[in-house]
Amino acid sequence: MEKAERRMMEPAAGINFEKTQQAFQRMVQKFGANFQSVLFNVGLLYIFIGFLLGRAVILAEILPFALPYFGVLMLIKKDKAFIGAAALVAGGVTVSLETSIFVAANVFLFFIYHKIFSFFIKEQIKILPLLIFLSVLSSRLAFSFVLEGAITPYSGLMAGVESGLSFILTLIFLQSIPLITANKYKQTLKVEEIICLMILIASVMTGFVGVSYMHYQAEHIFSRYMVLLFAFIGGSSIGCTVGVVTGLILGLANVGNLYQMSLLAFSGLLGGLLKEGKKIGAAIGLIVGSMLLSLYGEGSADLMTTLGESLIAIFLFFITPKKITSSLSKHIPGTNEHAQEQQLYARKVRDVTANRVDQFSKVFLALSESFATFFEKNDEGDEQHEIDMFLSTVTEKTCQNCYKKEKCWVQNFSTTYDLMSQIMTETTKNKYQTNRKLKKELQKHCSKPKQVEEAIDQEISIFQANQKLKQQVQESRRLVAEQLMGVSQVMEDFSKEIKRERENHFHQEEQILEALQNFGVEITNVDIYSLEQGNVDIEMSIPYCQGHGECEKIIAPMLSDILEEPIIVKHEECALYPNGFCHVSLGSSKTYKIETGAAHAAKGGGLVSGDSYSMIDLGVGKYAIAISDGMGNGVRAHFESNETIKLLEKILQSGIDEKVAIKTVNSILSLRTTDEMFSTLDLAIVDLQDAHCKFLKIGSTPSFLKRGEKVMKVQASNLPMGIIDELEVDIVGEQLKAGDLLIMMSDGIFEGPKHVENHDLWMKRKISELRTDDPQEVADLIMEEVIRTRSGKIEDDMTIVVAKLDHNSPKWASIPSSRYYKKDTVVS
Repeated sequence: MEKAERRMMEPAAGINFEKTQQAFQRMVQKFGANFQSVLFNVGLLYIFIGFLLGRAVILAEILPFALPYFGVLMLIKKDKAFIGAAALVAGGVTVSLETSIFVAANVFLFFIYHKIFSFFIKEQIKILPLLIFLSVLSSRLAFSFVLEGAITPYSGLMAGVESGLSFILTLIFLQSIPLITANKYKQTLKVEEIICLMILIASVMTGFVGVSYMHYQAEHIFSRYMVLLFAFIGGSSIGCTVGVVTGLILGLANVGNLYQMSLLAFSGLLGGLLKEGKKIGAAIGLIVGSMLLSLYGEGSADLMTTLGESLIAIFLFFITPKKITSSLSKHIPGTNEHAQEQQLYARKVRDVTANRVDQFSKVFLALSESFATFFEKNDEGDEQHEIDMFLSTVTEKTCQNCYKKEKCWVQNFSTTYDLMSQIMTETTKNKYQTNRKLKKELQKHCSKPKQVEEAIDQEISIFQANQKLKQQVQESRRLVAEQLMGVSQVMEDFSKEIKRERENHFHQEEQILEALQNFGVEITNVDIYSLEQGNVDIEMSIPYCQGHGECEKIIAPMLSDILEEPIIVKHEECALYPNGFCHVSLGSSKTYKIETGAAHAAKGGGLVSGDSYSMIDLGVGKYAIAISDGMGNGVRAHFESNETIKLLEKILQSGIDEKVAIKTVNSILSLRTTDEMFSTLDLAIVDLQDAHCKFLKIGSTPSFLKRGEKVMKVQASNLPMGIIDELEVDIVGEQLKAGDLLIMMSDGIFEGPKHVENHDLWMKRKISELRTDDPQEVADLIMEEVIRTRSGKIEDDMTIVVAKLDHNSPKWASIPSSRYYKKDTVVS
């Protein structure tokens, strides 16, 4: 018996529930795909809508829905127009034979008018409302004449009303029918499109008028179901709007349904307000709204009928798949699903953009590596090959017709080759004419020594020119490789910045908002974009502060204590009127700040100086100070130095490394003109977070660093820019401290003092004697001292820039808020 039970249990234990679930999901997906195919491709949806619109009658005799539906369907789905017309006529038959004949007459007249007007106007969408207006007006007047024997004023008025409504409904259906017939919907529906879709749905539900079972009206059930569905999806505003539109159209179809407009609108409002309780909350809103208005309107007589209709609508709402509600929510603005869909779309666009930038970065990197391989391949084999080609050319001009050719180049090849190579090397160094030993060896070995010497002299100039050109090409390739590498790095950094999303800081925003409000500061909104150390980015909205400076005096100090780092106001937009809001942007303060001063003078007291200088905020927590001295004086020197500074400023601000930037500027200056115009560059880049300073000196004079009573010199030996194509940049690094004075100057200041043998000692002594640390005063005093040594004469362009590094202390001290929140709780 136990064995039998075990055998019976074995198949159950062997069931794979995961495979069964997957098979069921595939079956559901296949059913959904087949149903969608039948709905759209076969035309079941068009038949259903057409049948109900053929039944839709308002004011007991007007049929304004049928022909607009057929006309729009013929315009956008011509292959389904015949099915739609048949469905309209079939729907009319269920009302009366006269209704079906009237619908058929409308369609027939529409075809006639369409053929006539198509000869004159090719754009059908423009004439479609007019054709439907004429068709409905003509058919209604004709019917009135046939049935009554004459066209009375009343029949004429009703014909005008019906044709006018058809004209308007055509415009509405042109907006709404494409929304339900398209396989792919637009990402966002406009408010006008949503209202047009509601009118179409209400018009279709009018076809249910007269369909009932046990006193339950089909139009009541489906109208409440639609109101409940849209209230749950779009909230109270959408639910109330659907209720008003649906109730109005149902009231026109049946005067007894006029009270339904208030019932549906109120139920949609309550259902939307209670949507946070999921489907149950929305259903409770419908029940409460329908019961209250039923008691108020018709008393308790029809209460059970109304309640039953509402419960059936709720049942249909509960069995509606979540996939349908979420799919509809994606297209209605204001819903969470729509917001997520928009974020997903924005994320896709961002990812595509970042990937394209990455691809460009890789292309530039590959190009850089490709150029780099060219100048790295400079082995001895190439050099030996060039020497062979040079000697071959000389031999062809001198030894080709010589009677000793066989002896020299066959029997004594090594001796001849070595001798010619030595002559070539000595000629290249301009030492051959003084090397008597080598000349005697040539005369002893060769029968035509003069011709060989002349041929080598002629070819050596061509050889040297080729060598110089080759070297320039290699240097240009290396420069291009470095520039491409810099561009690749910038694009890679840009791609990383694109990929950085705004992090979700909802919890931290609520904590900061609560902390500030508990302190008594009224805050309307807080948006946190970053809480990274040293890169905090927060935006706030506060009520009008009447110019009291609450952001700088209270909010920023409190955030400094909460986040445990200095926070300052970066940007503030005050409200223009008392009831408005101020918008403020707060961020991390730099650890250090720089105060600068400068003094400059042109040679002879002129207006144009050959020196140029600039103080550049690179925008990434770095500050650059640059001085350039053009060769000579006057306008041309000013142009050279100014171009150097401007080019350097633009390249550095783009994010390219400073060494690559300087080499790029040097290349541009050297290639721009063949004139011997050079310029020096003195560049200092200070990191405002850790006070580390990098000095790049290209042919410039030393800089000086004053720390208390101690004066230090900073120098580097590099040629001026524009002299050579291949520029090697030496970087000197110094760790600055708060209170340090950085003094940079051109040669007019450093070498300006007269009758001074050691300029270094003189400048150090003058700097150490200064009793002020104000940068502008230091610059003025040093320049004045140099001019005094020249008896008031300015014999060269003079420029001096002084920078003082100091701790960046906020204007307002932090306000303790430990009893609320600290950074360890906010950031977590």
